[in-house]
Amino acid sequence: MIDRRSLLAAGAAFLATPLRAAETLAIAEFRAIERARVLPRAVPLLRQKPRTITAIPAPRSPAGPHDYYSEGDYWWPDPARPGGPYVRRDGLSNPDKFDGHRDALIAFGVAVPTLTSAWALTGDRRFAAAAIRHLEAWFVTPETRMNPNLAHAQAIIGVNSGRAIGIIDTLQIVEVARAAEMLARRDAPGYRRIRSRVEAWFAAYLDWLTGSPAGREERDQKNNHGTCWLLQVAAFASLLGRADLLAAMRTRLMKTIVPAQIAADGRQPLELARTKPFAYSLFNLDVLAASAWLLSHSRGELIVQPTASGASIADAIAFMAPFIADRTRWPFARDVEHFDDFPVRHPSLLFGALAQDRAEWLALWRALDADPTVAEVVRNYPVRQPLLWMDQTL
Repeated sequence: MIDRRSLLAAGAAFLATPLRAAETLAIAEFRAIERARVLPRAVPLLRQKPRTITAIPAPRSPAGPHDYYSEGDYWWPDPARPGGPYVRRDGLSNPDKFDGHRDALIAFGVAVPTLTSAWALTGDRRFAAAAIRHLEAWFVTPETRMNPNLAHAQAIIGVNSGRAIGIIDTLQIVEVARAAEMLARRDAPGYRRIRSRVEAWFAAYLDWLTGSPAGREERDQKNNHGTCWLLQVAAFASLLGRADLLAAMRTRLMKTIVPAQIAADGRQPLELARTKPFAYSLFNLDVLAASAWLLSHSRGELIVQPTASGASIADAIAFMAPFIADRTRWPFARDVEHFDDFPVRHPSLLFGALAQDRAEWLALWRALDADPTVAEVVRNYPVRQPLLWMDQTL
């Protein structure tokens, strides 16, 4: 984690003189930045064996070993009714909830993108082979694969066996899809053998996301849940070459999501209303910016493009950037948890810098921690490998 002195220095750079234009983030320089960061993290992953949800019993799950199961974060036993339905304590994560499947999904969502980035940066076939092993275990091998639905995600004990908002859990595999797309596009050695079956898994999951009652309910959520649904659909559609869905998500982002979520001054009122307004504002902004970057026809034009109300994702980045540079300036309520663990190297700064040629945002992005270790932060930081998003641009 970046120390306070370094963060304040980065903040001073943001608030004072830009170092240079964002255009000077040349291909070689970008690759050097990422190579120095990625390789020390990828090498240990070469020894990591795939571990899917089938290896993790979920005692309270109503389904089978191939079915993903998780429990709601903010739901706790009711002291007034021992053994009865759980009650909500917004923003406070219950440490006794079942997290085994989600932790495995997060680890998968870290490993495959890291390994794929390392392969793209070095050409070392070992990294591609390791990434492919994980993909095969999760999506292909009959004994270990996960079923392509989230019918039992974020269940509430005593209330239900899964909720539509649990779909946010698979935000963790957005970069897995980006990695699979890179492996396919660059014809990674050994990937042809499983490519069609990996893509068949994503096609089945995409059908469930867009066609099931739970998927449609999550689509219509107005806050970060609706944003996360959109980024998942866009990323999976990109992998599969679904131009129809990409066009639909582009329209939905600009006509529905951004107008409902970003005020004229760049605030995100729906996230500011939560008990963790700082973290939720950062998280939703990262997902918005990643969606816009992915769906733009030219480099990041949707980040800058205003909606009919005049608001843009660039406005939201501009609103949050001073508080990323110095969180002590945050004028709203402190988060009930993990306020001091943010910010991290938020991709919204990178995408916004490149879309608008904002050198100060780029300098700030480079100064922040790219590989946090606090579990709650990692969970809310799903865009971790920028090479997977920049490859075609570079």
